[in-house]
Amino acid sequence: MTTQHRDFNAIPILDVSKLRDGSLAGVTSVAAELRDYLENVGFLYIKGHDVPRQSVEAVREAGKRFHALPLEEKLKIKMDKNFRGYIPINTSTIVTSSVAKVTKPNQSESLMLMHEVAADDPAALAEKPLQGPNQWPDEAAVPGFRATIETYVAQMNALGRQMLDAITLALGMPRGSIAPHFEKPTTFLRLLHYPTQREEDGLFGSAPHTDYGFITLLAQDDVGGLEVKNKAGDWIAAPPIADTFVMNVGDILARWSNDRFVSTPHRVINRSGRERYSQPFFFDPNMETNIEVLPSCISPGGKAKYEPVVYGDYLMERIDKNYQGRKKSAPAA
Repeated sequence: MTTQHRDFNAIPILDVSKLRDGSLAGVTSVAAELRDYLENVGFLYIKGHDVPRQSVEAVREAGKRFHALPLEEKLKIKMDKNFRGYIPINTSTIVTSSVAKVTKPNQSESLMLMHEVAADDPAALAEKPLQGPNQWPDEAAVPGFRATIETYVAQMNALGRQMLDAITLALGMPRGSIAPHFEKPTTFLRLLHYPTQREEDGLFGSAPHTDYGFITLLAQDDVGGLEVKNKAGDWIAAPPIADTFVMNVGDILARWSNDRFVSTPHRVINRSGRERYSQPFFFDPNMETNIEVLPSCISPGGKAKYEPVVYGDYLMERIDKNYQGRKKSAPAA
């Protein structure tokens, strides 16, 4: 299947309220519009979802309270081998970026919270990659933090599954055919803090990159700074819009679709003079999922552009290269 991607100069908005009742007619209607956006832009705002504004704001406030803690308190839960915990500023550099040569670390700090895996879970006991419990700030330091996050993650998982339903039809696949790979999804909620920065420093809050996984669902604050690169090489602003999430295609979905859906480069530059907070939620398949180009994305006589790859192997290669303190011997891309 060959897709001629059109260029864009604005990020489209899609109303996904018809997904909420789960009807085939509703999903089909959303999928038709979604397909165009994922083929030609790879980014969109979604409105009409059922994640309460209060939950989004509660998580943002929880992130602000965490990042306001003294550094020594945050370092008590510094990122562990399971990729959960605090990531200080200047410790992530996107060397695997396919869209820019990145040599300077991102000007942001974050707390990474993944799908919860109990310490006595067989996968954790076997020390499988990224399988272990989250690290939580002390309840006395940030009261109510864990409950707030767990409520939000459950809501975002539900939204991720709704979008998966529409994406499946947009890919031309039978409804429900991809869902088994998300029975135990790999998820990341990253609570990001971007300090103010000077544009003349030549640094990025987040350097130009594409996301690794399936889809990203981003809640922004009102500061702005996210930009998306179109096919002409221009950076298009994706300003905050109330009660929406910014959704984008990740590399694994692009690969699964044989590049029918585009994983579009993006970056963050905080020119506002204010501190910026954002909360991307990454909704990805099970670590053991074999990512093989879908048959609906190969035209008669065509071929797959990519060899099959296990999602977990693909993911770990990128994580180990991009985060200092992991596999230091990993070669730069």
